[in-house]
Order: sequence, then C-alpha cells, then structure tokens
Amino acid sequence: MTRRDRAVVAAARCAIGARFRVQGRDPAFGLDCMGVVAVALRGAGYVGAIPRNYALRGGRSAEIVARFDAAGLERGATPMPGGIALFDTGCGQLHLAVIVPGGIVHADAMLRRVVERPGPPPWALVGCWHLQDDRGE
Repeated sequence: MTRRDRAVVAAARCAIGARFRVQGRDPAFGLDCMGVVAVALRGAGYVGAIPRNYALRGGRSAEIVARFDAAGLERGATPMPGGIALFDTGCGQLHLAVIVPGGIVHADAMLRRVVERPGPPPWALVGCWHLQDDRGE
C-alpha cells in the first residue's frame, strides 16, 4: 500500500460510526456512500471534484464511472486497500465503498451508519479507483 492508500484507509475508518444520511458529506451530520468516499479521499489530500447530484439508483454505472475517471483518479482492475469501489448491488442500485485490509468501509443504509464490513463484498464490482501519484512507494 502506498502512503496515499494508507491515508484513504485511515480516513475511511475514522468515519465508522457516523450516521447514515442521504447526500451527507459531513461525518458530524451523516454520510451516504459517496460521503464516505469524499471523507476518505479528502483525508488523503485529494483536492479534486467529488461527484455531486448523482443518482445511485437507476443503474447508470457508466455515468458514475465517467465521473470518477474525469476526477483524475486512476482506475485499476483489482480492488486493493485504499481503493474506491463501485458495486452493482442489484435492482438498478449502485453502491460505493472504500476497500480496506480485510473488507470494506461503507455507509450501510439498513444499519443507518458507516460500518466496516469484513470479507469480500457480496456485490458485483463495476470499477475501482485509486488516488494517483506516489504509487511507487
């Protein structure tokens, strides 16, 4: 893991326990899955645009993929710790999570909070991105 990957993981884990809130971007008030990603990326020093006004329902994965590609994140073939993963959870629902060693950190709407889920995610992976730079560390 690079320095930035470790920072993404640490920032995501700091959000664990924050309540779930649709379109939430502040751990003090609540986060949704994009909010968890935003907190993790910002915690690692990312200053680029984070997608807003998105619809994770409706199965528009190509739109989300294009937004992450345009945000200057590096797309990878394999989810690795520090990565941002986009999943197709079925029924036209998309979900984002931060890959951490041994699992994922994500905003769980059913549990109404940000949690760390151990093991492999049960959903189909659409794409995975990492912050660019210091990949050689």
